[in-house]
Amino acid sequence: MIKKQFFILGLNSGRKRLLMTEEQSLRMVVKVGTSTLTRDNGSMNLRAIDRLAMVLADLHGQGHQVILVSSGAIGVGVGKLGLGQRPRALRMKQAVAAVGQCELMHIYDKFFGEYGATVAQILLTDEDVDDPRRAEHLENTFEALLELGCIPVVNENDSVSSAEIETGRAKVLGDNDTLSAIVARLCRADLLVLLSDIDGLYDKDPHRYPDAKLVSLVTEVTDELRAAAGGAGTARGTGGMQTKLDAAQLATSAGVDMVIANGTRPEKLYDIAMGADVGTRFQAKKRSGMV
Repeated sequence: MIKKQFFILGLNSGRKRLLMTEEQSLRMVVKVGTSTLTRDNGSMNLRAIDRLAMVLADLHGQGHQVILVSSGAIGVGVGKLGLGQRPRALRMKQAVAAVGQCELMHIYDKFFGEYGATVAQILLTDEDVDDPRRAEHLENTFEALLELGCIPVVNENDSVSSAEIETGRAKVLGDNDTLSAIVARLCRADLLVLLSDIDGLYDKDPHRYPDAKLVSLVTEVTDELRAAAGGAGTARGTGGMQTKLDAAQLATSAGVDMVIANGTRPEKLYDIAMGADVGTRFQAKKRSGMV
């Protein structure tokens, strides 16, 4: 289905990387976080969403298959309802997520439609990806949507599954970094991109150490990397670098390259799709049966 033609480019660092030719198309999963979609006051960042939609629609127009995993239902719901801050009670979080998800898809449908792309909503729970039969149906749905030329927009069904997250019961999902890696595995994607509020993985916490250096390539997620990764994410989001490293382990073990990049510059997705040195790239392990 996807034609792969690569050439080798030597880097000053001595390592080599693969760049995509114009004849190659990728199946890409792109995850965007709440901090990219909303402003500090909780309102939707329409300019950022517009730029993201334009780039993803354009990549789709180039022949790439694009799947968007989107956070933001609760954050957008907070802004829509004028609450000022995320509620603490579980039932209120679930209610706010229901409002926010409706608003989020309305905005995505409007912006993607302006660029000639058709979006489709998929809401998931733990059981959908954990149960083999449901997972098979889900995989078939993704394949059908991509065959129809749609851009699936995926989110966790917070109005249902957040109960499991809040109560600490065993869960498969729990954050959208993990969700995006599971979607990439289900869809047999070539590439997973996590758009965040940071340029990538650093060798130490850049908020505390001005001399922190960006790590361009990771071939294995080690304890040392986790120690350097820091803790939680922003106040508006729930993820941090640890969840991204979890996602990297899931994705790369399934044969999917993963990149962490700054979501304020969605235009970098063009370079990322070409294999350029943007953010931090986690190198996939070979899939079973690959040579």
